[in-house]
Amino acid sequence: MTEPPQKIARREQAGKAKEEETPTDASIIVQFQSATGETTGPQLDIPHTVTPQQLETLLNGLLSNEDKLPYSFYIEEQELLGELGSHLRSGGISVEKALLITYQPQAVFRVRPVARCTASMPGHSESVLTVQFSPCGTMLASGSGDTTVRLWDLNTQLPKTECKGHKNWVLVVAWSPDAKYVASGDMNGSILLWEPGSGRQLGACSGHSKWITSLSWQPAHRPGALPSSRFVSGSKDNTVKVWDAATRRCVLSMSNHSAMVTAVLWGGEGLIYSASRDCSISAWDEADGKLVRVFKGHGHWVNTLALSSGFALRTGAFDHNGKAPADVEVVFSPDGRFILSASFDKSVKLWDGAKGTFLATLRGHVGPVYQVAWSADSRMFASGSKDSTLKVWDARTRKLKVDLPGHADEVFTVDWSPDGGSVASGGKDRVLKLWRH
Repeated sequence: MTEPPQKIARREQAGKAKEEETPTDASIIVQFQSATGETTGPQLDIPHTVTPQQLETLLNGLLSNEDKLPYSFYIEEQELLGELGSHLRSGGISVEKALLITYQPQAVFRVRPVARCTASMPGHSESVLTVQFSPCGTMLASGSGDTTVRLWDLNTQLPKTECKGHKNWVLVVAWSPDAKYVASGDMNGSILLWEPGSGRQLGACSGHSKWITSLSWQPAHRPGALPSSRFVSGSKDNTVKVWDAATRRCVLSMSNHSAMVTAVLWGGEGLIYSASRDCSISAWDEADGKLVRVFKGHGHWVNTLALSSGFALRTGAFDHNGKAPADVEVVFSPDGRFILSASFDKSVKLWDGAKGTFLATLRGHVGPVYQVAWSADSRMFASGSKDSTLKVWDARTRKLKVDLPGHADEVFTVDWSPDGGSVASGGKDRVLKLWRH
């Protein structure tokens, strides 16, 4: 006589659960190591029930940190989010040898997600195509289809000055890390430099044969970067060029893309990143322009890039209060290891910037994603899309945190303020919007 299927299933399930049970006194030998592979402290015998918060306390003790600092922990490149024993069982990870736990420092402050629109700032007579906060966080630059660049005072939420000189749509603006320059690129392929205080035009950089799609300044901590002098541009002519702001001359020209370059970023460790409509992202050496690495994975055009260390790269010459100290010391945003990219395939992708490996795809927009921006603590990012919405995402859980409708049409540009308190967005409805918690 055969047993009922339900009884067999219950018995098998009970047996499986018994196999998975871990004795309450089970312990695991672990070894902490930094992201660069350097071991920290001796091997430790810890209980299998230990949590990330307890590991954080233990690590702070080993490092003799006077002030407790937050850390995230990784085992075989998977982040530890719960009890150590459960994590090892779910991943099938062996503990026959000492378990290596890699730790990454995180931001000591925490940015709250924006949740509402607090200001709408009309003024441009055509679509707002680009916005960027100043490194000190007190001003905002915007570029528009009306061929002007506007500099806004965020205390009064009124335009401070209007910069006229472009002959075609202004597609991109970028502040220098020391806030001494604003660079803007237009649809004719010309780049103009402005003095932010007066709005006076300082000069022009010519060399691209088609429109300028992206600009990025050399981070302030790089050798010879202060006062700010070098920036990189990307263009529809498929090339990436490095310029000297003082002489207005091109010093490097790079190209391996087979289609329009849509975004460029100057990274913090000697690499320049470029994204293209050929569905790839390239990394270049800032010293000689040699190609270092190529990232592939998108199924459509790559429209934008964002580094999780962007906060430190943009505000390197300023402290958290927006002041420029006499002696500049730059500390990277703590987990500066990720790259964000967005595409017309309606997705946002997360990459490991150190290894070039793909990590995750985030879906939620129902239209092409035009731009993404990291929060100052690298824990969240915002995205703007053709579907007229902004969305705020959690980088750790890789899930949608806040959905922000409000624009009447496509959202072309989005930026998160250096102090983490505001997000600015602009689009086809010709209105700049500020969003806060």
